[in-house]
Amino acid sequence: MAGTAGPTAADFYAVNRGGGLFSEAVSQRIGARIAVFAHKRRLAPTVLTVANLGLSCLVSFVVVAAAQPIADGRVWAWPVGLLALLGWQFAYALDCSDGQLARVTGQAGPAGGRVDVLCDVAAQIALVAALSAMAEAQVPATPAWLLAAFAGTWMVNLVTSVMQTGSQAASMVTSRSLPVRVVKLVRDYGAVIALAGVVLTVAPQGTIWVVGAFTLINGAFLAASIAFAGREALRG
Repeated sequence: MAGTAGPTAADFYAVNRGGGLFSEAVSQRIGARIAVFAHKRRLAPTVLTVANLGLSCLVSFVVVAAAQPIADGRVWAWPVGLLALLGWQFAYALDCSDGQLARVTGQAGPAGGRVDVLCDVAAQIALVAALSAMAEAQVPATPAWLLAAFAGTWMVNLVTSVMQTGSQAASMVTSRSLPVRVVKLVRDYGAVIALAGVVLTVAPQGTIWVVGAFTLINGAFLAASIAFAGREALRG
């Protein structure tokens, strides 16, 4: 796979784990180039994992801190939104790159996998806090139950992604046709955080609609997943 000069971006991209139409076209490709950079500097995959965590949390902290000043008109929304758009995307590319680097260089292992999942959980908690803070600042009447439901259902994608490995892996919709993949963009993490970043940049008052929409989408997917898994279990 790797030539004498070391693995290329194509080598790293070839072992990517997908993530959806947007992630494969953008995030995983950027991740492959990060993996090349990291390999040349002898960085361990876990370094990229921790870098993803640090950047994600830093960007989310800035959004949380700026939420009320933006709502009050004391701070422009677009610089904060642009930071979120680019920062979260680059952090996700780091998350893509650590697995690519580990698989190509033979450094994949259970310990690294656990660190990766735990860092993903922490990064997504920070992102949920950022979007919730912006929604509540823009619409003070936002009900607490909606933010709680948003936080809970947001983790459905991460949980189901972890479950899509090993002998128990299964998918409700296996088609990779373009129309199906376009519909699945609502569960493509790269596409979702891109949408969130765009909303924060151009219309932060719309964050409440992002919160509401993805609460419904992820809640519906959770219900469908339970039904699908239950049916398969009953079939034995």
